[in-house]
Amino acid sequence: MEEFHRYQPFPLENGQILPDIRIGYHTYGSLNAAGDNVIWICHALTANSDVIRWWPGMVGDHRYVNPEKHFIVCANIIGSCYGSSGPLSEDPATGKPYYSSFPAITIRDMVEAHILLRKHLGIKRIHLLMGGSMGGYQALEWCLMEPAIIQDLFLIATSGAESAWGIAVHAAQRLAIEADATWLDRAEEAGTLGLRAARGIGILTYRNYAIMKEKQSDPDVEKLDNYRASSYISYQGDKLSRRFNAYSYWLLTKAMDSHQIARGRGGDLKKVLSTFTQRTLIVGITSDILCPLAEQEFLAAHIPNSTLVSIDSIYGHDGFMVEAERIGHSLQKWM
Repeated sequence: MEEFHRYQPFPLENGQILPDIRIGYHTYGSLNAAGDNVIWICHALTANSDVIRWWPGMVGDHRYVNPEKHFIVCANIIGSCYGSSGPLSEDPATGKPYYSSFPAITIRDMVEAHILLRKHLGIKRIHLLMGGSMGGYQALEWCLMEPAIIQDLFLIATSGAESAWGIAVHAAQRLAIEADATWLDRAEEAGTLGLRAARGIGILTYRNYAIMKEKQSDPDVEKLDNYRASSYISYQGDKLSRRFNAYSYWLLTKAMDSHQIARGRGGDLKKVLSTFTQRTLIVGITSDILCPLAEQEFLAAHIPNSTLVSIDSIYGHDGFMVEAERIGHSLQKWM
């Protein structure tokens, strides 16, 4: 991972100011002489900038997004715990980590950071901007903030505004974190047990009834405890709590709640979507209950030069990761 450190104030959408900003990022491949081979990937909630590691079916040698052909960039979002400014960063005013005092951020703040990095890297045009879930939120905002920079847009399992359903899910997750007795302790491990519970709530929305029934049902009908589904949820909570931070999770779910591309742009989502000039591929997963196919159908109905592909998959919202081969094939055909 590389780091871009900008030693200048970074104003946030809510009026607060970070005294400086760090952005952790990865690049793969090389920028060609024409500067027209850039593919920028915006990552989702708990991912990081090492996109080849977490999306190997889509990105890598001989894959659909190929460093032999493309200059691939993925930047860690601010507020995260994977190299960019966030709750675990040092507050210059105190010399200690921010923890809960790190200011609230929005999707637009994340994109402003991406734009700083784009300029730092000397990128003048992005051939393809792509993102799934929360990554799609960033991609949509970026197309509105720098329309002349983005040529093509690829959106997966995402929407133009966070839904009431999504906000409610996030609120439940934050309640789980806040119920942890260690929450707001000035320590990196604060809220860890709450984060486990929050992840358990999240898993229920990333998957769905059908896939849980198929994969996590117990063959032993005599059981009274220790069910497979319970173990699966505990395992997923443990796994995330070992690699992620509760302060970042709490903060980033708040940022997702802020996602509304019509804010400050007249308030009419349909009209805002009608202004998109990018050629756009939109992919939805039929069994997604977190960001349902209806959200992608809405995008396709109002973004002028768009193509909608629905992937029939049982994997729910996680299908945007699991079905990389099918999604990549759709991308290749469209490109």
